[in-house]
Amino acid sequence: MHLIDNLQYANWSEKIFKQMREGGVDAIHVTIAYHEMFRETVTNIEQWNRWFEQYPELIFHGTTGDDVRHAKTQGRTAIFFGLQNPSPIEDDIGLIKICHMLGVRFMQLTYNNQSLLATGCYEDEDSGVTRMGRQVIKEMNNVGMVVDMSHSAERSTLDAIEISERPIAITHANPYFWHPAKRNKSDNVLRALGQSGGMLGFSLYPHHLREKSDCTLESFCEMIARTADLMGINNIGIGSDLCQDQPDSVVEWMRVGRWTKEIDYGEGSAINAGFPSMPTWFEDNRHFGTIKAGLRAHGFAETETAAIMGENWLRFYDSSFGPKQGQKTETGAK
Repeated sequence: MHLIDNLQYANWSEKIFKQMREGGVDAIHVTIAYHEMFRETVTNIEQWNRWFEQYPELIFHGTTGDDVRHAKTQGRTAIFFGLQNPSPIEDDIGLIKICHMLGVRFMQLTYNNQSLLATGCYEDEDSGVTRMGRQVIKEMNNVGMVVDMSHSAERSTLDAIEISERPIAITHANPYFWHPAKRNKSDNVLRALGQSGGMLGFSLYPHHLREKSDCTLESFCEMIARTADLMGINNIGIGSDLCQDQPDSVVEWMRVGRWTKEIDYGEGSAINAGFPSMPTWFEDNRHFGTIKAGLRAHGFAETETAAIMGENWLRFYDSSFGPKQGQKTETGAK
């Protein structure tokens, strides 16, 4: 079994990289930009390059599904880059290919707010994917960058599923039927996502869990089971949204960026201003085995559990990260 967590934004350190290895994590999709512009994102990539140089026995930069397989064989963790906002491409569609060349494999069209591309989940009105958004999706499809709608509003997400010629992902969110957070997704979205071959990564961020920090493992696994019934066992995985060791100031950066001088409390209450405590059964990368055991105890077969814990994401990586069929590669070959 390959173990993949398709979203984390930790305060990266040797301690966390070692915990990845203790937990047997083969691959992690990491956020390298929230509100950064292109050059600032390059600076973040430079920092990752230094970590790759400092800890080569623990981590390396992944860009293909085969890198996950290599990671498992070598006892390391492959790190895949993603953007939680389209700000790094600024208003230049040509930067999509440049970002892909730098190793970016996922990009959200929005982060909570209206963007140049689509509407975020905190806006009152959802006008759907914009004219530029349609062109960006087309280019992302061409180069092999996954459209991520985790923080997007309903109509925009359904638009993206319809417009994209390749399956999209919601890398870190949960079903609205289980917990009515603004970022959690409706049955309509989940059905459309599953029918299109897209992927949902279940989030362990407490604001998006039933009972928040007190959510039980049994409840979490029941939610996964009900979602599997809704959208198919082959279209679900983990996207923990783990923000380990981050100071509360980082939450402010995530939500506020540069777009306001006021504090945005996310789910609408000042009590959500900082990072909540994680559930006791999942505090860091060493605890993925707990989720696996919980799924088995809930009645998932070994093959189904393996699919949820990483095999579904690996299949998605294999089909999503290269150029669209018929597109020329960098060498000009088909």
